[in-house]
Amino acid sequence: MKVWIKRIFTGLGVLLLVGVAYAAFVPLAPAVELPEEQWGAGSSSVEPAWSGLQRDFPATNETAENSSTPEKVELGRLLFFDPVLSQNDDMSCASCHHPDLGFTDGRPQAFGADEQPLTRNAMSLWNVTYNTNFFWDGRAATLEEQMETPITNPDEMGASPEEIVAELKAIPEYVDLFETAFGSADAVTYENVKNAIAAFERSIVTNNSPFDRYAAGDVNALTPAQRRGLGLFRSAATRCFECHAAPTFSDDSFSVTGVPDLEGQVHDAGRKAIEDSSLDGAFKAPTLRNIALTAPYMHNGVFNTLEEVVDFYAKGGGRDAGVQDVDIHVLGFELTEQEKADLVAFLYALTDEGNLPEIPASVPSGLPVVESVENPARDVISQVNAAESESAATSTHEPVTLRVEPGQTIQEVVDQALPGDTIEVPYGVYEEHVIIDVSDIKFLGIPNDAGEWPVIEGNGTGSDGVIASGNNFEMAYFQVKNFTSNGVLVEGSTHVYLHDMYIENTGVYGVYPVRCTDVLIERIEGTLMNDAAIYAGKSKDVVIRDTLTYGNVIGIELENTVNGEVYNNYAHDNTIGIFIDLLPQLPSKVSMYTKVYDNISENNNGANFGKPGTAVSLIPPGTGMLILAADHVEVYGNTFKGNKTVGLAIFNLTIGFSPEEIDVDPNPDHNFAHDNIYENNGYDADPFVKNMLGSGFDIVWDTTGVDNRFDEPNAKTSFPPALPKSNWPQPLYNLYWRVLNFAVGLIS
Repeated sequence: MKVWIKRIFTGLGVLLLVGVAYAAFVPLAPAVELPEEQWGAGSSSVEPAWSGLQRDFPATNETAENSSTPEKVELGRLLFFDPVLSQNDDMSCASCHHPDLGFTDGRPQAFGADEQPLTRNAMSLWNVTYNTNFFWDGRAATLEEQMETPITNPDEMGASPEEIVAELKAIPEYVDLFETAFGSADAVTYENVKNAIAAFERSIVTNNSPFDRYAAGDVNALTPAQRRGLGLFRSAATRCFECHAAPTFSDDSFSVTGVPDLEGQVHDAGRKAIEDSSLDGAFKAPTLRNIALTAPYMHNGVFNTLEEVVDFYAKGGGRDAGVQDVDIHVLGFELTEQEKADLVAFLYALTDEGNLPEIPASVPSGLPVVESVENPARDVISQVNAAESESAATSTHEPVTLRVEPGQTIQEVVDQALPGDTIEVPYGVYEEHVIIDVSDIKFLGIPNDAGEWPVIEGNGTGSDGVIASGNNFEMAYFQVKNFTSNGVLVEGSTHVYLHDMYIENTGVYGVYPVRCTDVLIERIEGTLMNDAAIYAGKSKDVVIRDTLTYGNVIGIELENTVNGEVYNNYAHDNTIGIFIDLLPQLPSKVSMYTKVYDNISENNNGANFGKPGTAVSLIPPGTGMLILAADHVEVYGNTFKGNKTVGLAIFNLTIGFSPEEIDVDPNPDHNFAHDNIYENNGYDADPFVKNMLGSGFDIVWDTTGVDNRFDEPNAKTSFPPALPKSNWPQPLYNLYWRVLNFAVGLIS
């Protein structure tokens, strides 16, 4: 062989060895792990508290560099109302954020310089201290940064920093105020202008609305209509609470609702114009506090009334007009006229102007200040809301047992309960839905002589059987049947115990603790739900055990939940037996640290009858267990048997979501399956899987994520053909992972 040929082969061999060494010894990119303060899972309820509706407000966005003082707030108040900050000395911050109009301007779109309309509605400043981003598209990260746009934009106030500083320095009163507020000479700077206004805006806080007083124990703070509306607000029928949860009633993430563009206006891409990976038309969910004062609504002011907004969401938002990528929680719903009125009445109960700052009579520049204006919404609010009353005194209450007597509804007795009480419901059929907001309540059914539990019956029209928001809530010994949204919804609570119940045909979920902490679910039988029979979402420290689920789309689901334990359950004849998932566009950004063991997931081959447009509707029938983008899940001691598509599957989020929808780490990382039993899985795979992989398997892993290991000698078939084991050295794992992903990339 010629020397040059030898050299070529030698060179290729060296390159191959270098490539192999690189693939084996260069670490894989580490998994994305958020710090705990960004997880977003679990309850924020206050303890002890009269109700679980009392929630801790998040940390404020105040910075160490700009800590608030009374002097700084007062300076910021004067600057906020002073037109001196605009180029023509004719506009102030209050021109677009008027205190009497909920710190908006009452127009569909704000006006800028020379009263020219801008493209978006002015956002309210109430509780802006809790925001983590600013503007409808979130393009500013701090209040101080946010101010840059309206002050300097030529279409708005149009001033220059240099002109502002020069004008302020020429006003002796401002020079003194700046030096006092910031404790130094020569304190009149553009940065301090922004710092002072930000300090003032952080003082614009609302937290004593009728809702807040009701949550604190004033049972008369909400009218009967508003209490019914609160129930609708929390129900899975409307799903308002998914994006507008207490206490802020806002969400700083971005979603597409499909708000129609205004006629003649250029399409507004929203967040996508700021972040190319976002969805077109995604905007943040603003606070609903003081919402009754801030009409018109939405980012472009397209709706004049709250009733119009409710009608828009009832139609499924933009889905009704064919808008793509509408948020998974905007599915549409049906409300009677009374229910719509109740829901709007509740929104009025979020009104509180107790901390309304005073408009100064004059400002140091001597320029005219905005005048007070009449807001007709205030008269409507005063008519809708209940008069203030004394809060209930419960500190000396001795717990009692209250029993539903013949002729009484359950709700009548619930409304008499105080923290610590037990509510007993004798056997019977109760055609009602029940709302329990008081903490420390035991809600127990009393069986008849034949051992039958009392029935809470929805007759196929009621939305939720039971809605509870109290801490330390226990419910047991009931049958809940025939609702359209949920059997038992527990929202935002700490210490939840749901046990010994039969749930049938209750719509989306059977039992549904969401945003809860310390949850125990046991001995529940659930069937005929179009999503999950047993579900815990956005929660923390959840145990699900000894349950029986069949005939549902999902038997058991842990969604965006931390520290879950699922064991000794029997899931059969569902579409999917067990589902551990991390979904995008939710307040909780993680799903991790779950143990799934000693369960039987068998013959889960039922047709998927999930609602079109939901994430669950994408799951192929015949799935024993699916881990979707979740991390640190350990699966052991389970039996996966007779599931026609797959026994155990581990997948990346992109299997069901576009990259633009995904705002979490999409990869399943650090999962470990071992010592499970697999029998007769994958024998007749769903076409979706068959088209992708050719057939079904005991185990399917899409090869994404880092440090996924499988010690499964009982798995007779699998994809990929060889699964990485726990005893593989890291270089071997790295090499194999890179080869797999290279091969998959070539095929896909």
